[in-house]
Amino acid sequence: LLHSTRFNNSVQTSRSSRSPSSRPPRTSAMGSIIPNSKRYSKVSDSLPTFGASAQHAFTTEPAPADPYVYQVGFGNRFSSEAIPGTIPRSCNAPQKVKYNLYSEQLNGSTFVAPRADIQHAWFYRIFPSVAHGDLRKAPLNTDIESRFSSGNENVDFVPGALCWRAFPIPKVTGPTVDFVQGLKTIVGYGDPTTKDGLAVHMYVANASMKNRAFCSNDGDMLFVPQVGRLDIQTEFGRMMVRPGELAVVQAGIRFKVDLPDGPVRGYIQEIFGSRYELPELGPLGSNGMALPRDFEFPVASFDMDKSEWEIVYKLAGKLWSCKQNHTPFDVVAWDGNYVPFKYAAEKFVNAAFVDKDQADPSLYTVLTAKSKTPGVPATDVMFFTPKWSTATNAYRPPYYHRNMATEVVGIVYGDYKGTSRNLEAGGLSFQSSYTPHGETHEAFVQATTSELTTQRVGEGFLGFMFQISTHCAVTQYALERSGVLEVPPASLWDSMQGHFFDHVDEVNEDLRRRGRPPLGSGPSH
Repeated sequence: LLHSTRFNNSVQTSRSSRSPSSRPPRTSAMGSIIPNSKRYSKVSDSLPTFGASAQHAFTTEPAPADPYVYQVGFGNRFSSEAIPGTIPRSCNAPQKVKYNLYSEQLNGSTFVAPRADIQHAWFYRIFPSVAHGDLRKAPLNTDIESRFSSGNENVDFVPGALCWRAFPIPKVTGPTVDFVQGLKTIVGYGDPTTKDGLAVHMYVANASMKNRAFCSNDGDMLFVPQVGRLDIQTEFGRMMVRPGELAVVQAGIRFKVDLPDGPVRGYIQEIFGSRYELPELGPLGSNGMALPRDFEFPVASFDMDKSEWEIVYKLAGKLWSCKQNHTPFDVVAWDGNYVPFKYAAEKFVNAAFVDKDQADPSLYTVLTAKSKTPGVPATDVMFFTPKWSTATNAYRPPYYHRNMATEVVGIVYGDYKGTSRNLEAGGLSFQSSYTPHGETHEAFVQATTSELTTQRVGEGFLGFMFQISTHCAVTQYALERSGVLEVPPASLWDSMQGHFFDHVDEVNEDLRRRGRPPLGSGPSH
């Protein structure tokens, strides 16, 4: 039985005093007298002050595609009670919590971290999390990887470009595959045991998790659904996450994934030892990019369930499980800032170079995570959403590039307009650090000769990029077992031409005017 409270969002208005026999004046919807009304023309200029007061903090409204209510505000500390009055006042762990609940703290940072970096939450729950059976290794999935060193024979560092077509989704009529069983690691770097690095996974599934919950002790997981909604039940409450949204569930938080639309596919970036944060705005000022108020956080919701449950933990890329005789989703109330959240891509506020030149893709960063090197992110999460292209005298396709960062790109929906790889929705592309990339010669010619007009670009398209600031290794699954790997052929560049050679006469004339010898007439240095 699921219990969840809805808060009353009514407002109260002041009322002027009047004699019992007097007829109430005609009022507006908010309770004030209509100005300059014929009946009360003499008093309308000397009315008492009227107004309204909110009865609760702002929460979102349920919708047909998402029946849940959310609190809003990135970086906030929240309190949420499924039963009002549950959270203790002025004390986190009193001698006795109301209803004889257990108080339990979850720490996502060290106790002595600077105050601005402290991440934790207090739960008030029916059973403490410690009430579980023995932990045993769980042979549920052999395609998960977390150790990305050169000494691991299950990964390899590839100095080039790779592309995977859409990863296959298990059929409804086939063997049951839930979220835990359908997790496939593609690339990554570092190691969760050193609290440094990340992993990029694909997930595919055709079944809900039922009485199974999952918890990653390795890192914070960022979900990007591509096919089908995810109904994610966490210890903090529920989130419905659709294609076009992202969601983050932090390390140590137990959750389960149900599939309201049937089989699903999507992407995950899991970071080890860091946190997803909003990027700095710099000269943009106070506003723009991803607005803090557009991030949504669940409200408390608990089940009364004493059936058998399995809890699956991921530690250093290996799965362990235990059994318990009650649901892990029994938190009646909670308080804290270590809370799962979601965000909708269509809310992103695009910025651009509106006059000339081309911006770096960092302008589209939704979330970032710090690395151990000051000033260098471990990863930037970017969404590519519809926008206007207005720059004049500018090369508009992505410029030719060699990047110290690894670029991992995926498509949620829409058609990829690039020419250098066969990327499709549900697939993934990988550009290793410093690997040259750019468009074909044909695309170059079109971009440099066509008339530039103001264009709306990206309608019906949503793509993303994980820009990872170091070398990444590719897993054995991605290279050998996925069945959808494509290596972009080198023949793509066979037609590339050096147009400079067609302009030697023009170059020599320019050199002559400047008193310089023509090309080929003497030493080049």
